[in-house]
Amino acid sequence: MASKKGGGVESPPSGSNTRGGATNPPSKIGETRGEKEKAPSTSASPPSQPVEEDSLGEDTNLKEIFGDDYSPELTRLESFLDDNPLFFHNYLVRKGTAMMIDAWMACHVSPGSTEEEEDGEEREDELNSLPRFQISSCSGSGGATPVRKVSAHEFEKGGLNKPMVTTVDGTPTFLSLPSNSNELTGQIRKKSRMDMNSFNESELILDLIKDISNELDVKSLCHKILQNVGILTESDRCSLFLVAGDPDTSSQYLISNLFDVSSSSTVEEVGPKSLETAPVSRREIRINWGQGIVGYVAQTGVSCNVKNCYEDPRFNQDVDAMTGYKTRSMMCSPIKDSSGEVIGVAQVINKSSSSNGGEFDDNDVMLFEKYLTFCGIGLRNAQIYERSQLEVKRNQVLLDLAGVIFQEQSTLETTILRILTHMLCLIQCERAMLLLVNEESQSTFSQIYDLAQEDLEQDGGERRKKAFQNRFPINAGITGYVSSTGEIVNIKNAYEDAKFDKGVDENSSFKHRTILAMPIKHSSSPGKVLGVFQLVNKFDQLPFTSNDENFVEAFALFCGMGINNVKMYETAMQAKAKLQVTVEVLSYHALAPEKEGEEFSKMQLPSALSNNLHSFQFDDFSLSEPETLKASLRILVDLDLINRFRIDYRTLCRWMCSVRKNYRDITYHNWRHAFNVCQLMFAMIKASQCWKELGETECLGLILACLCHDLDHRGTNNSFQLKASNSLARLYTTSTMEHHHFDQCLMITNSKGHQILSNLSQVQFKSVLKVLEDCILSTDLALYFKRRKETVEMVKRGINWKDEQDRILYRGLMMTACDLGAITKPWPIQRKIAQLVTTEFFDQGDLEKQELHLEPIPMMDRERFDELPKMQLSFIDEICKPVYECLSGASAGLKPLLEGCESNRKRWSELAETPNWKLVIEQEEEQERIEKEKRDAEEKVRKDAEEKERREAEHIKEADEKASEKIKFENQRLSKVEKMNNVKM
Repeated sequence: MASKKGGGVESPPSGSNTRGGATNPPSKIGETRGEKEKAPSTSASPPSQPVEEDSLGEDTNLKEIFGDDYSPELTRLESFLDDNPLFFHNYLVRKGTAMMIDAWMACHVSPGSTEEEEDGEEREDELNSLPRFQISSCSGSGGATPVRKVSAHEFEKGGLNKPMVTTVDGTPTFLSLPSNSNELTGQIRKKSRMDMNSFNESELILDLIKDISNELDVKSLCHKILQNVGILTESDRCSLFLVAGDPDTSSQYLISNLFDVSSSSTVEEVGPKSLETAPVSRREIRINWGQGIVGYVAQTGVSCNVKNCYEDPRFNQDVDAMTGYKTRSMMCSPIKDSSGEVIGVAQVINKSSSSNGGEFDDNDVMLFEKYLTFCGIGLRNAQIYERSQLEVKRNQVLLDLAGVIFQEQSTLETTILRILTHMLCLIQCERAMLLLVNEESQSTFSQIYDLAQEDLEQDGGERRKKAFQNRFPINAGITGYVSSTGEIVNIKNAYEDAKFDKGVDENSSFKHRTILAMPIKHSSSPGKVLGVFQLVNKFDQLPFTSNDENFVEAFALFCGMGINNVKMYETAMQAKAKLQVTVEVLSYHALAPEKEGEEFSKMQLPSALSNNLHSFQFDDFSLSEPETLKASLRILVDLDLINRFRIDYRTLCRWMCSVRKNYRDITYHNWRHAFNVCQLMFAMIKASQCWKELGETECLGLILACLCHDLDHRGTNNSFQLKASNSLARLYTTSTMEHHHFDQCLMITNSKGHQILSNLSQVQFKSVLKVLEDCILSTDLALYFKRRKETVEMVKRGINWKDEQDRILYRGLMMTACDLGAITKPWPIQRKIAQLVTTEFFDQGDLEKQELHLEPIPMMDRERFDELPKMQLSFIDEICKPVYECLSGASAGLKPLLEGCESNRKRWSELAETPNWKLVIEQEEEQERIEKEKRDAEEKVRKDAEEKERREAEHIKEADEKASEKIKFENQRLSKVEKMNNVKM
């Protein structure tokens, strides 16, 4: 994009000096500092033509900034503030607010920016008192010094510190201490050519050099150079080509990712992009060495000023064809480093001013070459810095080794083999040994592993599974000293050291020359030695150096963590195996025997009608536990789920028995409660006919979820588990008990002889499990409250059965309604269940007081029993009634549940207003007891009469049978006599 004509300057990119900053005002050529101090403030009035031209560009920028609030008056006001920085500073001091400063900081100061250092003698006296801020550029040059990573042998010349330092608390770390130097980032001070004409030549070059002096990012530096030379030479476009390739092999070439740069462009706009998606004008350009004008300048090292490019045979017209830009005039100059080597070529094209016919003159060439001389030094420094950064990245050896150690930590032998293999390769020694210290005796070793260079060479392509053990003799004096003291031992000549045992080389062709012994310490206990490294005989007859010590010491830290982790992993795997055995034993005793399931399968199931299973007023108290099992099985039979999913009947019977067995004998949340929830779900499915929309898969999941939704309930809720911080709370952080119920359900269903879903297809199996999990978790009231608003909105707009989320919400609503279903039962049943729930809640409150020393909530405080009716009213109004209102809104067939809830609310409300409500309940219970006794007596009389009739009928039947037998016998006798008479005749 071309710069604006007429000397106007576009708004600088983010990171440059903007208006209002502490920037030196332009000084005229020959104006001294003293003269400038005496200059009157009338400089605030705008000059005639030059400033008006410059303000045209600024005027456009202000329109973009202020939008609809723009006015020409703002342009003149900003120009005044630019020319009077002292006035602007004093105004801010007097009337600036904290919000203004915060807004300025948020817009201009990025993380990592530092306060600009004062130049003193380079600044005007009147500006020395102004506050100075460093505005970091987008490239973020001058970053923090990178952490140095030490290799093994490449850095023997020195200059590097130990890679591992110790913090105040004694913890070893690889992070270097923070540097005290405050490196400055470069600050772009872009000006128009009109402003630059007010400088003399020295000031002009110096000002532009300051612009790039602290920039160390190559791309940002090149961009700054091009912007400055564009303004300096008044060129329309600028490009910079860097030398690449190997000069020794004559394969050098020029490459440019920054070309067609204007004074207003940003790095992002002119930076490299994907060759596949970038437009032609933004693709990477490569020029062969010596080809074209740019290649010629790079090859010869001589500047070139071409008046008409298309008349010069060296001009490569392919670039114009690629970018779609017409090149008229061009000026190229080499960028050289301090040694005179060409490291790049800067190119400016098409002078934008009309002077000299749009051609570059000799003065342009002179300024161009002078500026690029200093740019060469800065560019070379930036390239050196960039290479050092790449070198740091390349030398992340320790991190790579840490990755190797912590990869596939299956066994201790595998991890130690990896450690010894890489130690031999990196330190380049003949032998490596790792000795694990005996935990009971610090000076003895429990396991000794070793590896030699010839082992690596002999293995060839075969990968070893583990290192050797106990092959080489131990230098007990050296390794024992290291393990007991935790100190490093580096022996230059083994036979001259008193700790070396010469007997280890007897009867062996191998001779110890140099030894490096390093302690491996616990990461959690730096003073405790976990093991010892022993490296023997560095290659090329060299001794182990301090650099080797530093490297091995750092590596040993990772090794200590790796070995410790593997030991913990092996311990965990052993514990897991023991746990698995324990689970198998407990599962055997928790599951129903096969015989029990088989006997149950032979029992005759009563009909749903005889047990009143379709009714919302079903009373389970009239059924025994075996009868509840039969009723549960009848529900699955009546829904035809057994046939549809080809469930083995005996397996289902045994599964049902095991589910009942896994409910604890507690007051309320027991098997009977699960059966009640299942019966209500069955009644709701039948009454609402929702099975037509849900389908058989979801119906199966709903019924199974009802039977399993409180498996292994302990009589305490989720809040108690969290307060007690027990194992369940550590295992499940949310919906603690519900997750446990679901896991218990999976445990039973996956057990041998209980796999009721084995005949389902893979898709059906996944669908049933998903519904099963979601339904069990939805019995957590916390989840109900989270979904309640969304559920109510769904019911109001109508359920979209094709939307999976609507189906999930409706299933959750059904599960909650069934779980709270006791509140909809007839009053006698509701009162009994309320007493059971209250008893279980009070038991939990007692546990909180006695074991946790906490004050329970009123609902669970036995001392607040007198408030039971009021608490029940609150429970109905806040939780139950909204559920059944929503449910009846979804299906008219479920309205009886809401009516039952409202009826019970009325009874609780009456009790809440009755002072002696407990006496009322006792009277009701007594009356019910009398009525029950009367019914039982009547039932007994009826059964006795039936029994008497049965016995009489049996007696008559028996007499009839005896008479029939007697007649039959007599007939047979007469038949024989008749036959005998016939024979005689």
